[in-house]
Amino acid sequence: MTDSTIIYTHTDEAPALATYSFLPVIEAYASTAGVAVESRDISLSGRIIAAFPEYLEESRRIDDALAELGELAKTADANIIKLPNISASIPQLKAAVAELREQGYTLPDYPDDPSTDEEREIRARYDKVKGSAVNPVLREGNSDRRAPASVKNYAKTHPHRMGAWSADSKTNVAHMTGDDFRSTEKSVVIPAAGSLRIELAGDDGTTTVLRDSVPVEEGEVVDAAVLRVAVLREFLTAQVGRARAEGVLFSVHLKATMMKVSDPIIFGHVVRAFFPRTFAEHGEALAAAGLTPNDGLGGILKGLESLPGGDAVKASFEAELAEGPQLAMVDSDRGITNLHVPSDVIVDASMPAMIRTSGHMWGPDGQEADTLAVIPDSSYAGVYQVVIDDCRANGAFDPATMGTVPNVGLMARKAEEYGSHDKTFEIPTTGTVRVLDGEGTVLMEHAVGAGDIWRMCQTKDIAVRDWVKLAVTRARATGDPAVFWLDEDRAHDANLIAKVREYLPEHDTDGLTLEIMAPVEATAYSLERVRRGENAISVTGNVLRDYLTDLFPILELGTSAKMLSVVPLINGGGLFETGAGGSAPKHVQQLVKENYLRWDSLGEFLALAVSFEHLANTTGNARAKVLAETLDRATGTFLNEDKSPSRRLGGIDNRGSHFYLALYWARELAGQSEDERLAEAFAPLAETLATQEATIIEELASVQGSPAEIGGYYRPDPALAAAVMRPSKTFNQALAMLG
Repeated sequence: MTDSTIIYTHTDEAPALATYSFLPVIEAYASTAGVAVESRDISLSGRIIAAFPEYLEESRRIDDALAELGELAKTADANIIKLPNISASIPQLKAAVAELREQGYTLPDYPDDPSTDEEREIRARYDKVKGSAVNPVLREGNSDRRAPASVKNYAKTHPHRMGAWSADSKTNVAHMTGDDFRSTEKSVVIPAAGSLRIELAGDDGTTTVLRDSVPVEEGEVVDAAVLRVAVLREFLTAQVGRARAEGVLFSVHLKATMMKVSDPIIFGHVVRAFFPRTFAEHGEALAAAGLTPNDGLGGILKGLESLPGGDAVKASFEAELAEGPQLAMVDSDRGITNLHVPSDVIVDASMPAMIRTSGHMWGPDGQEADTLAVIPDSSYAGVYQVVIDDCRANGAFDPATMGTVPNVGLMARKAEEYGSHDKTFEIPTTGTVRVLDGEGTVLMEHAVGAGDIWRMCQTKDIAVRDWVKLAVTRARATGDPAVFWLDEDRAHDANLIAKVREYLPEHDTDGLTLEIMAPVEATAYSLERVRRGENAISVTGNVLRDYLTDLFPILELGTSAKMLSVVPLINGGGLFETGAGGSAPKHVQQLVKENYLRWDSLGEFLALAVSFEHLANTTGNARAKVLAETLDRATGTFLNEDKSPSRRLGGIDNRGSHFYLALYWARELAGQSEDERLAEAFAPLAETLATQEATIIEELASVQGSPAEIGGYYRPDPALAAAVMRPSKTFNQALAMLG
């Protein structure tokens, strides 16, 4: 790899399939500017394979690309384009392992209840793969997410459909009011570098070391909190009753992918609360059969097919479903409920979609209905309630006139990685969890009961300092007010507020509007501004970064995939993320069924342009700058000409959108005057693509309507996937002209 190299990650689902079509375009165009484009496999299947080399024959082993990129991200040479990847839940992980084994990879089983050292070691390796495993490794910088001007202007002139809101809407959010993570949180600032120990002092006199050594740095913020399950169960039972009484759909919204330890457990408690009689009568039999509610209702129902007496258990589930309240559905046609799979309903994508659709979710009758959205932890649930109340009072937002809420997100050095890592535990016995420093001094402690969920997280001082700098930089660049979404009544936030006030004077803030507001207050402030057509920069921690960079883009643009996501790395490199892929599974299913890929690669276009720009600025490669500027203009034409994939078979799909982007980009390069050699190189291609447009579109359209064979969902066969995604011989031959 040279300093003029861009790493374009190979990930999962629809973005991975789109890469087979778009990456050849990128490689061909970049090579003319002396820019190398390399790919690294950080897909779920790739991470699994890399984790178990000794189980596989030599020809099937692959390098740990994620670890390699993690080290690269710490250098000034890093230039990484990161596509959306699967943040795997346990069911997804198991499905990926099963597929890989069918393909001949001799991987070990995922041990649900490891009982030997070997099984525990296997489980630990798999646990490092699941959840948002990719993100913490690459997060050597903070996040700058915003809607590019071309995208925002297009959304205003071509507004997406918003569902109408009624003043009598009964949709609301329900959250706990005590004994959750927010209310039990404790936070300390570490005075000197060292190591912490986490231990459980049982009421029976035993002491269990949960983590023997957690390295910490000077100035680091360390938090701990516990969610008490006895109170959680009472809360969930009450919400099931409330939804029944109010005649609304019941839904739960968690983050079982990112918060991969805590939230599947919470999800399991929701399933139990919805089916109390079934678990009272059959819970022991289900547990003995390895059927856990943490994996969702779908896994249990499938397991009942081979369980003696399974018909009676299934009848019990069906009886309680019939009694109500009605469950929100993921797919009402197939009977897939909100409680089937923990990774099906992810809060940051599902809540904005509900708000956009009149505050409705889909019911079992296939109709939209008002909904009680249950978000147990109160840390940020109030944000969504404010938006719902605003829509109930003022109606739906108007994408044609509303302002924008970009985000500066604190995430560097694994900041605020809650509930997803090796410092989150389901407590086995009643006692006290303590966090001790190297001298044995207790820094934080919580009384806990069996089954409680205890978590600790870390936020490095260098990450906070860089986050404040980025917030000031964005406020200065835009002139828009920047609001730190921090609650002085929350322990962690109180420590961050002190650091923000310490570090802001290091920067020129004259003339800037910089505020600190609690999340509920900040939401109301931002909504008031966007309804007036004004902007407000949200400066938030990691979880709110995830939530808000779906919430506002989905309201403003109709999707979060059209956001520009830049991560200026602390050591000078750049990470360019391409947006979320919440509907990616459905896109893959449609491709396999009818050879039509609806995935929109606009996020990839946007990321690529700023990646070229960063490369030009850091290496002095003037041609990379020309590529960046011409790609930006081509993307504007692409939007104005409405060449994004259509939703239905027969239109332009992902492959057609790549052709038009290539056409418009070639035209811009051929017509620019900054580099005559580039203009000469692209003039023949621009002419060929223009004159062969009808032929190429016909070749791309002719394959639609029939099933497509790609060789696997989690690990497609490269040759099959390439053949499916590059069906136009004319387009392929034209690109080869640049070789």
